[in-house]
Amino acid sequence: SDIGAMGGIPKYALVTLALPGDIHVEDISKLYDGLLKACKKYQVAIVGGDMVTAPCTVITVALWGILNGAEPLTRSAARPGDQIALTGFIGDSAGGLALMTENKKADPDISKYLRKAHLQPEPRPAEGQLLASLGVKAAIDISDGLVADLGHICQSSHVSALIYTDKLPLSSQLKQVFGERALPLALFGGEDYELLFTAPACIIEKVIKESACPITLIGQITSDKS
Repeated sequence: SDIGAMGGIPKYALVTLALPGDIHVEDISKLYDGLLKACKKYQVAIVGGDMVTAPCTVITVALWGILNGAEPLTRSAARPGDQIALTGFIGDSAGGLALMTENKKADPDISKYLRKAHLQPEPRPAEGQLLASLGVKAAIDISDGLVADLGHICQSSHVSALIYTDKLPLSSQLKQVFGERALPLALFGGEDYELLFTAPACIIEKVIKESACPITLIGQITSDKS
């Protein structure tokens, strides 16, 4: 997701495991089954790593990517007048976590959707590459929450931002289960791994036209004094 948020193409991974002596081989095999499934989906190769003995389990993954001639998307390139946009929906991951931790009841299909959003979030490397190719300069992935991650862009770019909360892309499943609570989950929940980006209106229009993923305008970048 971090590589996608910079417009990069994920390519190679190193996996380092620190494991206690009593861990089951079957558990490690299942871990690698999941890693290899994800790598196949995003065309990433695991090219090495290390395995050591430790009193507790530690899993470290390092991922390399390439830009393929494009300029990287950064947190410091937002400018006053830029529009702010999002891929997909936000708040679903936080909703899935709340379902599990609060033992909240929901329709089985909705529960499955929200839990999957938290347990198996989908990064957006293809969308990040599209943004970079169309001239977007500033982007970040939603890992800490919309407010926090937009704050990272504002701080790095020395700007402020205006969010239209009534425009935020909230899924019908999230709204059905959480009602008015859906908005704070979207604003502060995080771990959706959707892309938050800013660009002039003419570029945003191109992104909306060419993206297979839904794109929603949610606000505008303003000067630091606003």
